Amino acid sequence: MPYDAHTTLWMDREEAFFRSATFEVQQQEGPHCVSTVLAILTGQTPERFQGRVNTQNPVSWSEALAEYGMKLAYCPTDVRTLKNYLPELIALDDLFTLSYYTTRDPERILAEPNAKGWVTGSHIVLLHRDRILDSARGTVEDARAHPCNDYHTKRIFRVVPVNHPRGL
Repeated sequence: MPYDAHTTLWMDREEAFFRSATFEVQQQEGPHCVSTVLAILTGQTPERFQGRVNTQNPVSWSEALAEYGMKLAYCPTDVRTLKNYLPELIALDDLFTLSYYTTRDPERILAEPNAKGWVTGSHIVLLHRDRILDSARGTVEDARAHPCNDYHTKRIFRVVPVNHPRGL
């Protein structure tokens, strides 16, 4: 396959897995955005996932979701701001996790880690159709107006059924 700087985030534009599902935002307590997002997806409490998943290892998130019939599938992205991806994601009209760095300073994102391995903060939210479920804010908002648009992308995953051929 030739080099293409404009690859799509998902090849089958007609696939829909969780379009008709409903999700209730949960307010995050402390630095637990990953466990709270998993809780929102599954209807569980964040404590169900704390100590069970590694916040820096999406494979562990996907493994935790498997018990609920879901897993994560990687979407090809780079570090550009989320606003560059949002129109295509909204057009796919389904369910995604969006992770982004919480600094706007590219120098901090690319910095060497400190002695404890820390580089910079990040956050994860859910995009369901055209709405962002944000556990830190405790809100459901129009994705086009959410502040995440101005932050650099860390990861984007599509939530797919556990038996889907793609995924972690």
